[in-house]
Parts: sequence; structure tokens; C-alpha cells
Amino acid sequence: MKRLICAALCLAAFSAAVFAADTSLKAVQDKGKLVLGLDDSFPPMGYRNDDNEIVGYDIDLAKEATKRLGVQLVLQPIDWNAKEQELNTKKIDCIWNGFTITEDREKAMSFTKPYLKNAQVVVVKKDSGYTSLASLKGKKVGLQAGSSAADALASAKDFRASLKDVIEFKDNLTALMDLEAKGVDAVVMDLIVANDNIKRSGKPYVVLGESLAPENYGVGFRKGDLALRDAVQATLEAMAKDGTIAKISTKWFGQDISVVGK
Repeated sequence: MKRLICAALCLAAFSAAVFAADTSLKAVQDKGKLVLGLDDSFPPMGYRNDDNEIVGYDIDLAKEATKRLGVQLVLQPIDWNAKEQELNTKKIDCIWNGFTITEDREKAMSFTKPYLKNAQVVVVKKDSGYTSLASLKGKKVGLQAGSSAADALASAKDFRASLKDVIEFKDNLTALMDLEAKGVDAVVMDLIVANDNIKRSGKPYVVLGESLAPENYGVGFRKGDLALRDAVQATLEAMAKDGTIAKISTKWFGQDISVVGK
């Protein structure tokens, strides 16, 4: 019994020490800014407009959240394929840019609760004749390197095995340009991003009816930065409660598709 009590006390002391050591929120408050890492070519979540300003749904959310936290928002474009390294070397404080929550990523970092639902889908040219995943057998598919599209494709083993080749690109926009030029036959990407691109560009792309994987977007932080993560989560919940997130969502999507607090 004494050993059990001792073990419990030791665990409590260890947990208290870890909690006490978490100065992530204070560090951001002390420097007066939160550095957000993003792919700046990922509309509508975060991208550069015609004036070369970084805008987007996630940007508007982050601006309001940091305003309420009393710190300045600093937008830091990064190589998406090296995002975890950028976070762990403390060049950025979080990754907030249509960032999909996956099991592997949850092992490496801490996430807020999901704030948007999404899915990985396949985009083809309207006149291509491709109508299903099966119809792409022996064809070339493109996707963004280091993205959740790559994870989704790897998980869809039968579909992946049926393909002739998988080409990785720096970003989705480059992949879609290659699709237009017939360098690839299809592109695997986020549904939200695909729909936005089709609407914004007017290009003759269509999304196949079969999705590869459902997913959720969250804000990613370093594994031990729970105080900062929880502060951002609480702020998002307050924004949802007072209707701010609904307004931002309607601005970008025409309706409130957020899942915060729902």
C-alpha cells in the first residue's frame, strides 16, 4: 500500500513539474507575438492575394484569436515538407493552415480540437473521361509533398497500387497547373481547397464522387506547449460562442461550416 501511495505521489509530483515547466503561453505573451507557420499558396485557408498580402480563412481566425490574446500575429511562410522541423526548432509557434490532424502528427505535436471537417479527394479535368478511382488505373497522379494527401493515398493501398506513378509538387497550385498541362491525370488534395480553386479559377476541373479519407483541421503546437494550445482553444470557443467564427466562415464559404463548439 505504501508503495502504491509513493508511486502516486511521485507521478503527481512529476505531472506538476511538467505542468509548471510549460511556459509556452507566457513565452508568447512576453515576446508579444505569435509566429504562425503556413503554406502561403493554400487558398482559401492561407494564400497571397493580388496585392501580395497573405489572406484567408485561417488568417482571419488567427488575427482575431491573437488580438484577444493580446499579442501580434506574425505570418511566416514555410516549406510545408519541413513544417515539423520549423516547429520543433522554434522558428514558429504553431502550424495553422488547413493542417490535418493525423495519428502520426498527434504523436509528434499537440493539436487543438478540430475546427473544420474536410476530406481528401481526387480532382480531374472535366473532359478527361475519368469518373471513378478505378478509371485512373495505370495513370499518373499528383499531390503536394508532405501533405495529408500523401498519407491518404498511402492508406488507400489498392488505389495507390493501381497507379502508374505519383508525382510530388511543392504545392497544390503547381500540381493543378500540371493537371491543366496534362502532365498528370489527376491531383489528390483537400476538398475545401479543391472547391475553392474550381470556383475561383473557373478552370474545367471536377471532384470525383469517391473520397479517399475524411479528415479534420486543427492548429498544431509543439508537443509540450499545452498552455499555449489551451489558450488558443479557449479563445476559439469564445469566438464561436459570440458568433465571430460564424461571420468569418460565412465570409469565406458562404455559410457557417465551422465545428468549433458543436
